[in-house]
Amino acid sequence: MATYRTPGADYAEIRAEVKKLCAGFGGEYWRELDRERAYPTAFVKALTEAGYLAALIPEEYGGAGLPLSGAAAILEEIQHAGCNGAACHAQMYVMGAVLRHGSAAQKARYLPAIASGGLRLQAFGVTEPASGTDTSSIRTFARREGDRYIVKGQKIWTSRAEHSDLMLLLARTTPKSEGAKRTDGLSVFLIDMQEALGNGMAIRPIRTMMNHATTEVFFDDVPIPADALVGEEGKGFRYILSGMNAERILIGAECVGDAKWFVDKAVAYGREREVFGRPIARNQGVQFPIARAYAQMRAAELMVAQATALFEAGEDCGAEANMAKMLAAEASWAAAEACVQTHGGFGFAEEYDVERKFREARLYQVAPISTNLILSYLAEHVLGMPRSY
Repeated sequence: MATYRTPGADYAEIRAEVKKLCAGFGGEYWRELDRERAYPTAFVKALTEAGYLAALIPEEYGGAGLPLSGAAAILEEIQHAGCNGAACHAQMYVMGAVLRHGSAAQKARYLPAIASGGLRLQAFGVTEPASGTDTSSIRTFARREGDRYIVKGQKIWTSRAEHSDLMLLLARTTPKSEGAKRTDGLSVFLIDMQEALGNGMAIRPIRTMMNHATTEVFFDDVPIPADALVGEEGKGFRYILSGMNAERILIGAECVGDAKWFVDKAVAYGREREVFGRPIARNQGVQFPIARAYAQMRAAELMVAQATALFEAGEDCGAEANMAKMLAAEASWAAAEACVQTHGGFGFAEEYDVERKFREARLYQVAPISTNLILSYLAEHVLGMPRSY
């Protein structure tokens, strides 16, 4: 087992308790879910009951009141234990929009129920088939009619929609041509999924290479009350943007956890596997890719820590959050490849869990933002080059 000196706030007790909880959900649990394409309900329930999914909810509403670094520690440990926090991580970063911009009535109504597990906030409706990562071009429209809005449009890659009671939805409320900027006229809504389902809203699951419970959601004149609006109408993009920085940081922490799992797995197998009368870990051809992946992970870990510190200080962390997510995703993928290569044929065998985690790790170079878009952001906003998109 490798030795890790985690930078920043340690949260040693929380990490130990998360590790203990995850020990009850070993490889066979996740393999069975994979076979059935099922959602890890028992795992999410255990995390909820232990209070981990309420990490960022203030204590006055029944949550733990932790800073973002606490949530990052929880998600990192979940991945390091070989589990998959993607089943429920959105509840942490989606929470930011409600905490920062929700009304007092919305917080009082929803936050205690989310903290206790009575309500699930897992669905984040932003991406659309035609717009992709160009969020300013979304077409889903919410038109005001008296004391309600009528929503029409479509979202895609809305993960966990079938397992969520609430959805944070980004929709246009002003035609694009009327806005001074591309991002004007977008608004955020907190939608009651149970009321909307069958009342104009439909959900279609999308099968993917990993068991990710992702869907596309259709809105066919879905009525929602006016008080579902979060913050001010037309300012939704900036609300979502602050949450996206938290999302990138937390997913970066997950990728660091995945990289640690792969490194530990590869090191352990390399020590025990003997070929030609000696452990394969004695060979530099086996050692070097693992050592390099470990170094990449440690560098990414530091970037995640810096981005987290800036976020918690209320400073601009757009560049750091994006770099943290990109570097951590690349580190986890390097560790995944080293782990598969170390295991050889056994890396493809279901029982070793490597192939499952390998598939899961690949996602984060594409979602929730692709590496190429991060590079474009850095080129323009950090290096001062002309806008490429």
